[in-house]
Amino acid sequence: MPAPQEDLSTTAAVLRLVADDMAEVDQVISARLSTGVPLVSQVSRYIIAAGGKRLRPTLLLLMSGALGYRGRQHFNLAAVVEFIHTATLLHDDVVDESTLRRGRPTANESFGNAASVLVGDFLYSRAFQMMLEAQDMRVMEILAEATNVIAEGEVLQLMNMGDASLDETAYLQVIRSKTAKLFEASTRLAAVLAGSSRDVEEACATYGQAIGTAFQVIDDLLDYEGDAAETGKNVGDDLREGKTTLPLILAMRRAQPDEAAVVRHAIEQGDVGQLPRIVEIVRRSGALQATREAAAAEAQRAIEALNALPRNRHAEGLLQLAAQLLQRRA
Repeated sequence: MPAPQEDLSTTAAVLRLVADDMAEVDQVISARLSTGVPLVSQVSRYIIAAGGKRLRPTLLLLMSGALGYRGRQHFNLAAVVEFIHTATLLHDDVVDESTLRRGRPTANESFGNAASVLVGDFLYSRAFQMMLEAQDMRVMEILAEATNVIAEGEVLQLMNMGDASLDETAYLQVIRSKTAKLFEASTRLAAVLAGSSRDVEEACATYGQAIGTAFQVIDDLLDYEGDAAETGKNVGDDLREGKTTLPLILAMRRAQPDEAAVVRHAIEQGDVGQLPRIVEIVRRSGALQATREAAAAEAQRAIEALNALPRNRHAEGLLQLAAQLLQRRA
């Protein structure tokens, strides 16, 4: 009698589906971080070892399993997307002047801005070296477009700093470029590796984009709802950086005029002197619940995209990740 299959209702159980695959990815990462320049390896390993959820490579591996891919190129491409993601973190933290990520000092805080930017450049260039090994122009097209769109998203976010008039459409444009694009690329790559039809490829890409969008919306929510000990960042960090995120957009719409004016002033002037009051306004206005509902709509969009995939354990894992995302607290 076959052993009963593990319940996939927890994230840890889903991750165990690809644990062996992730070990292979870790070996690729370790080998490709090898360089004759010690500082490059030191900074790269520092940020990659910081923990993180490895969601992008996990999604690539899960989607590859769901589509029945049996090669080994997904290990290499999972490492590629992790390198691209790590490079964006290094650059983001310099631009945002961040000092804390995942509960410990950022690389720029520990090694300086110059080292962080240059090592980020190394990781980008190493990723492009590695993607050539797939010998597939479609793979290169997907990753080249993704890195370009991510850069555009970073510039859009910079342009939007201090703009209290930002609406939900503009907010979503930034996060779908800056954050969700690499999720989308990860799941689309799995479809390309598996030789899937264009319709299935688009469904995979939709899943990735929706999951990535929901993930960022929840991340922005946790900036006002979370605990720094759990999230690895301080409450109000986004406001300190001048970011007009969905909780603030909704709070300004829902709060009393005088309260909305306080939030608007803080965004426009970069003034966090009234941060405790602003956090209270955001929480009392119902903006957090509305933000969570927006994330739930994206998670549901991801779940519906899975209808185009075969029914198997890896597909079930992808479905469970979408459902569990809404329970995220860190």
